[in-house]
Order: sequence, then C-alpha cells, then structure tokens
Amino acid sequence: MDNATTSFAADVVIVGASFAGAACAIAAAQRGLRVVVLERKHDPGDKLRTTGIIVKEAAEQTLLGHIPAAMTRRIEEVRLYAPSLKQIALAAPGYYFLTTDTPAVMRWLADQMRVHGVDLRLGCSFTSAERAAGGWQVDGVGTTRYLVGADGARSRVARRCGLGEVRQFLYGIEYEFPGASLAESGALHCFISKRYAPGYIGWIAQSPTGVQAGLALRHDPAHARVPDIDGFLLRVGQAGGLRRHLKPGHTRAGLIPCSGPVFDMARDRAILIGDAAGIVSPVTAGGIHSAWEHGWAVGRGIAAYLRDDGGAPEQVAIEAAPRFRTKRALRWAFDRLQFDWPFDLLLYSPPLRWAAKQVYFHKRRE
Repeated sequence: MDNATTSFAADVVIVGASFAGAACAIAAAQRGLRVVVLERKHDPGDKLRTTGIIVKEAAEQTLLGHIPAAMTRRIEEVRLYAPSLKQIALAAPGYYFLTTDTPAVMRWLADQMRVHGVDLRLGCSFTSAERAAGGWQVDGVGTTRYLVGADGARSRVARRCGLGEVRQFLYGIEYEFPGASLAESGALHCFISKRYAPGYIGWIAQSPTGVQAGLALRHDPAHARVPDIDGFLLRVGQAGGLRRHLKPGHTRAGLIPCSGPVFDMARDRAILIGDAAGIVSPVTAGGIHSAWEHGWAVGRGIAAYLRDDGGAPEQVAIEAAPRFRTKRALRWAFDRLQFDWPFDLLLYSPPLRWAAKQVYFHKRRE
C-alpha cells in the first residue's frame, strides 16, 4: 500500500482522453483518487483517428452502454465483398455493432469524466516527466504517484518513461459523408482487396450523421504509401450502396497498431493503455472494447493499490492485456499469404463463411 502524503499534486496523471484514458480516469476517480487527464486538443471531438464502431460487448458491459441513443446507430449484419465484388451476408443471433457520431461521443466522454470528478485539462500537451520519489514529476502538473500513457500509437509517455513502443502498424484513412445514406443501411460493408487494402480491408457504414467510408493497409515505413481511398470508392462505392459524386466532409487518418500488446508496457509507476500499449486487434483493428476494459482494469488496479493494499498496478496492467494469440497468427498469415483469387473462389464456401463469422462475431477477448 502507498500511504497518502500531501506532496503529490495527483494520484494519477493520464495522458490522452480517448476511450482507454477515459475508462482509466473514471475507474480511478470513482474510488476517490485525484485524477488529472491531459488532452492536447481543445475539443475532444476534433481530429479523430477512430472509426468509433462499438461492439455489442462494449455496449452492454461498460459505461459506453449509456451513450445517448441519438449518438448511435445499430448495425446487425456484415456484408463481406470479395475483390470481384461478389458478396455474402453474415449475421449472428443477437449480435450487433453500433456506429456512432464519434465527435459527439468523445465530447460526451469528456463530460462523463468531469461528472466523476476528473480534472480534465483540454489544450494541455504532455511534454516531459522525470522520476520523483514515489512517482513522477510531470511538467505542468507536479508530482503524481502514477503516470498513465493513453496517448496513441506514437506514445510520448512510452518514449519518455523507457517503456515498450508499438512497432507494427496499419495506416488508415476514413471519409465522412454528412447526410448521406446507403441503400443497405443496416449492414457494415467490408471489402477485401490486395490492390487497395493489402493487409487489411475497406469499409462503408451508415452512421447517425451520414456515411463513413474507410480504407487501411499495412504500413511499411521504408515504402510508405497513402491509401487510395478515392480510387477504392470509385471501384466499390456503388456496390456498397454509396451514391457517386459525393463530397466528403471530415477526413480521419492515422496509424493503427497491429502487432498486439507491447512488451514492457508497465514499470516503475508508469503504465501504457489503449493504442499506446498496442491493445488493438491485430486482425480487425478494433480497439474500443479492449482499450476500455484494459483502461478500466488499470484505473481500478491503481485505486486498489493506493486505497486497499492491493497488488502492484503494473502487474494488473500486464495481466489484463488481451494476448490476441490467434489473431496475431492470422495477422502473420494475412501479411504473407493474402491473394485476391482465393476470396473470389471460396467466398460462398462453408469454411470461409465460418472463418469470417469468427472474426466479426466471436467474443472479443482472447
């Protein structure tokens, strides 16, 4: 147990106010800890890098289930398209996804942090931190018992604290088409194409505010390329029910971890969560549910240690991180064995349909 002293400005300083950071902050604040969250953006809904698609487990088992209904849209089917644009419809009894008005959701999360007593400091970037007795000295804040990095795939906290860093990425770009609608609005449309999305997929989905359409590919720093989303949408947009000649509104783009949890994610009162810790599915690139659960476990773990003589939060962080063993194996295979012709040939086969359902509908934690 860590005895309280008056010399600490905070019990926990969290860098980043997205899903993982918000979960950690609220979980710790609920137990009475003094929590400071630093967020470099002045508006938490600005310049987002997440698709904001929430899986059933997160909607039913976490605080995200309380997102106002006007900010979400329920999707119960996946349409999977081969490179030839042949398609199959996939569904599982009772399963669904929620597309979201993601900027509004991020602002709602900011309000939830404030409601729970979190000191959320917008427009405040993390610049540096130094080891201090019993914790960290954080520039602009003061001393804290724990420093948590929820600051994305290129985490400054990881670099400053000497923790593990994400090394393998996808690069994704997504357009939003405000007010647009799809012919098949009840489905998440997913496209396989080695030409446009080597190592990943493209997608089109109806959201509460319009249509979101994206594309991601394996990122190779030595031969970096930007996804050709305009060419991709010319090829697949009509098949996915997207009208031609629409002009996108907001554009999201960024790196997505795809190698699973980083080694050395927690040490010496510094802990990584969310994208900073690589808590993202190596296959689907879905991270909201896993990031929320991991951030929540870390927030509760820190509170248990400081309040109840619990075990070391660093170990809690390591043990709570999903391993993604099967998905890491699938990632290895997809990177090396992706060809268009097997998907065209086998799209309607029972093995491919079974495999697709495992990816989209199985329980998220591995």
